[in-house]
Amino acid sequence: MRTALAAAAEDVIIYDLDGIGRQYTDLCAELPGLAVRFAMKACPVGEVLDHLARLGSGFDAASPQEIVEALRTGVAPESIHYGNTVKSDRNIAEAYRMGVRDFATDSVEDVTAIAEHAPGSSVFCRIATTGHGALWGLSHKFGCSPEDALRVLVAARTSGLVPSGLSVHVGSQQMTAEAWGEAIRTLAALLETLNRHGIVPDRINLGGGLPALGALDRRGRPLEPPLDKMFAVIREGMERLRAVNAAPLGFLLEPGRHLVADHGAIRAHVARLTSRHRLDGNREDWLYLSCGKFNGLYEMDQLQYRLEFPNRPDGQFVNAVVAGPTCDSDDAYAQDGTVRVPRTITSGDPVWVHSCGAYAAAYATQGFNGFSPLPYRCVGGAAPESEGA
Repeated sequence: MRTALAAAAEDVIIYDLDGIGRQYTDLCAELPGLAVRFAMKACPVGEVLDHLARLGSGFDAASPQEIVEALRTGVAPESIHYGNTVKSDRNIAEAYRMGVRDFATDSVEDVTAIAEHAPGSSVFCRIATTGHGALWGLSHKFGCSPEDALRVLVAARTSGLVPSGLSVHVGSQQMTAEAWGEAIRTLAALLETLNRHGIVPDRINLGGGLPALGALDRRGRPLEPPLDKMFAVIREGMERLRAVNAAPLGFLLEPGRHLVADHGAIRAHVARLTSRHRLDGNREDWLYLSCGKFNGLYEMDQLQYRLEFPNRPDGQFVNAVVAGPTCDSDDAYAQDGTVRVPRTITSGDPVWVHSCGAYAAAYATQGFNGFSPLPYRCVGGAAPESEGA
C-alpha cells in the first residue's frame, strides 16, 4: 500500500485487495455458517467485487445496474439479494429477468408489485430499528414495525410469493453490541408470532452495520467499537433464533464498510494552509486538501479520516479545520473538531488519507465545481495491479 501511494504522482484512491481478502476471511471465521452478501454500495469497484467473489462472497444489490455488476463477477443469481426496499415496477421486472429471486420489502404495496413482476420469488421483510449507537442510524427510510411485518408476509404468502425471511440493519458504523442484542430480541419475538400464523421463515438477514476500526470520531479520537463483543452477541443471537423457529434457519450478513474501509487510502495533496480571524475575533487555521466531500471523503460530516504528511513528520504543529477544495461550505470536517497538521506544510505537499476505502468511489460526483472524481488503483490480490476511473 505505502509503495503504491508513494509512487503515485497524482491524486488516486488505492485499494488493498489482500487486506480486503483478509478481512473477509476473518469475518467468516468469526461467524461460521453465515453467508456473506457484500453491500456493493460501499465499494462498487470491479476489482474489489471480483476478489470478493473469488473468495466466496455473494452480493447485496440495490438496483438493476448493481445486479449487472454482480453478475459480471461470475456469481450465480441466487447469490444476489435485492436488498433495497425502494423499487419501481421496472426495477423489479429487470431484476427478475436477470435471475434474481430474493427481494427485500417493507410494505404491502411493494409485495403486490413483486408478486406481479417477479412471481414466485422469495421476500425478506425488513424490520425497522432505532439506529441508536450508529454514526448513521438508517432508522427512518427503511423498515417496518413487527406488526406491519406480519401483514406484509401474510400478503406475500397470499399472493404466491415465498415469505422466506426477516432482515434488519442496526445502522451504519454501529458502535455498540447492544444494538445487535436489541435487534435479535425483536426478531425472536416476531419469529414466534409468525410461526403461530403458519409462516415459518427459513433465513434471517442480519444486514450491515459492522464497523470499521481505522477512522476517528468528529473530535479526532479513535473509534473503538467492541467488535469481539459484537461477534459474540451475533453468534449467541443466531443460536437463540434457531431455537425459537419451527424449522432450520440460515443466516445472511451484508457487510460493506467493515470489509473495505480500512483497506483503502487516498494519496492527495495540500491545496493551502491558511489562518484567519472569525467574526468573534478568534483565529482559526484551515487546511484545504485537493479532495473532499464530493470526490472521496463524503463521510467527513460524521468522522475524521486519519491524515499522514510524509514530507513533514516533525516540527511545529497547528490545529486546523480540514476542508476540501470546492466552494460548498459542507465540504469540510465538522467544525467541532480540528486536526493537528505541520505548520510548515505548503501547497503541493502530499497527504495520505487513511481508512477511506468505504464510499470513497461510490459517492464521488461527476465533477462538482470542476473537481473530477478520483481515479483508483487496486494492488495485491490474485490479479496484477489495475487502474480505473
